[in-house]
Amino acid sequence: MKRIEAIKTIADEFETELIVCNIGFPSRELYSVRDRPENFYMLGSMGLASSIGLGLSLSTDKHVVVMDGDGSILMNLGSLATIANQSPRNLTLIIFDNESYGSTGGQPSYTAGKTDLVALAKGAGIEKVLVVDSPKKLIEAYRKSKKDLTVIVTKVEKENADVSVIEIPPEEIKNRFLNVVKNSVT
Repeated sequence: MKRIEAIKTIADEFETELIVCNIGFPSRELYSVRDRPENFYMLGSMGLASSIGLGLSLSTDKHVVVMDGDGSILMNLGSLATIANQSPRNLTLIIFDNESYGSTGGQPSYTAGKTDLVALAKGAGIEKVLVVDSPKKLIEAYRKSKKDLTVIVTKVEKENADVSVIEIPPEEIKNRFLNVVKNSVT
């Protein structure tokens, strides 16, 4: 499954969820398939989408979805331990595992070697960790994730879609997202 196909599959499911999307091509792909004010596109801060999503989930009753990459999660493994110990029921962490750093040239990540993201998430204390490799399985896993903290490791190909850059200025991305969040903070 291509990552953009996975992103489109999930984006078609979104209603009022707040989305935090990983830097680089994942954000560009989400922007190209379904731009909305509830999407926060990371334009920097590699490795911090999961931390930002955690903080957001602790401050709202809305469902929060983080779309992250294997390389970014590996850069900030401490986020998995913090997420597990906080255990917000309204957080779904989708990790697109293409076994590479897709936005910086396709260098192999450690998931191409010995590192197992499922074992890492479970070892951190996250109880509900699912692995998917097709759009159908991704939709099923996502629908199940809305009840409890869930990590969905999504196996995708090593390919970036040919999509344009995000044409919204960073300040506007932030402001429109904050306006949505202000109305959902508990």
